[in-house]
Amino acid sequence: MTDATAALARFIHRSTAADFPADAVEKSKKVIADTFAAILSGARSELTDPLLAYLRESGDSGRSPLIGRSEHCGAETAAMINGSFGHALDFDDVLSMMPAHPSAVIVAALIADLERHPLDGMALIEAHVIGVEAGGKIGLGITTGHYHRGFHGTGTLGIFCGVAALAKAWKLQPDTICTAFGIAGSMASGLRRNFGTMTKPLHTGWAARCALTAVRLALGGFGAAPDILEAKSGFFAAYGVEASDPATMVAGLGRPWVISEPGIALKKFPCCYASHRGMDGILRLRERHGFSAEDVVSATCRMPPGGMQVLTFERPQTGLEAKFSLQYSLAAGILDGRYCLWSFSDEAVRRPAIGPVLAKVRAFEDPACRGDDPLFDTRSSGSRGFVEVDIELRNGLRDTLRVERPPGHPSRELGWDDLEQKFRDCADQAGTPGDRASEAIAMLKTLETRPSTAALVGLLSG
Repeated sequence: MTDATAALARFIHRSTAADFPADAVEKSKKVIADTFAAILSGARSELTDPLLAYLRESGDSGRSPLIGRSEHCGAETAAMINGSFGHALDFDDVLSMMPAHPSAVIVAALIADLERHPLDGMALIEAHVIGVEAGGKIGLGITTGHYHRGFHGTGTLGIFCGVAALAKAWKLQPDTICTAFGIAGSMASGLRRNFGTMTKPLHTGWAARCALTAVRLALGGFGAAPDILEAKSGFFAAYGVEASDPATMVAGLGRPWVISEPGIALKKFPCCYASHRGMDGILRLRERHGFSAEDVVSATCRMPPGGMQVLTFERPQTGLEAKFSLQYSLAAGILDGRYCLWSFSDEAVRRPAIGPVLAKVRAFEDPACRGDDPLFDTRSSGSRGFVEVDIELRNGLRDTLRVERPPGHPSRELGWDDLEQKFRDCADQAGTPGDRASEAIAMLKTLETRPSTAALVGLLSG
């Protein structure tokens, strides 16, 4: 296809909230609320000290606020830090068709320069939905083969989400959007080898920062290839696989809208999404039978082929590694009967009580868990096939639970009560006073009526 980038730019330019399906605004509000919660939780994470040290060393003294903090800095640095905070605890949204975590990139980019580019609540929602649509359909066209090559779509594809959202919010013309995409194509980066380290969430922040940089450069007259997605030596050719096809991206735009179908998953647990079905199974079995860790003889989790691709830490030593350990996640559920932000701290991972429980846990891929999923090969590791969790107790009881979809999946959507509890937990992690958290939640629930996004950002910073 010779004009895929231009077709995407035209779609972004002409699309408005009036084109969205009826449920799009409500779904987007929930995702945006979830994203602000995730950014708050990351403001007191392992990333905070090194990111603030970087900020001090850079001498950046701009006026853009950091969520959950009192510091301010330039817009591009704020986009990087807020974006990194948003993925710091792996508690942000999941779009399996990319597969990636798009909304922290989008929100961090959009709120970075509100002094010069103010947004009301509806404009934020509109830009978010269009940013998700652009990134999701690029992901559909490039296929999950991009991810299997070792790329982390949050960085490599998320940058295009950010550019699309900014282009909509700032009312860019199609030619300028094409140029911004061209610049962004040479900035797209992120490798899965860094999963379990601080650099994985940096992919989110870097994508947000570079999206803002690309749009600013394009507005200033900087030049770039106008056909970066489809060109012979462009993004799809360099980052894709044989099955990648930019025409698939274009054909899918708005047909249907990603925000509604397949929808975005919101995380109930602060760790890699690939573990969530097994974790849900453990909690449901524990609730069903009322067992404690001492009652358990063994626990087995059978995953679909490819389901453990990114769950590489069988015996994690840090909280960041534990987020990519299915064995630890299951053991923590058996021991504690719940999951919270503390569950994936260094302290929780290194407590003596976890070792004996870990020894009882097995996890492996089983071809039988492929099932009859017709889209198996196109789904991410956290949504393909099904998961089976088996528990054996000292009293002789054995039980098996099959989990098709985790909590927070679009088919098991989190309600506002769930999101409010998550928001309060994340706000507490950041040290945000309860009255501010309550006011922010009220704003987010009625975001489409709010005249200023800056008021929300101000409430959550400073």
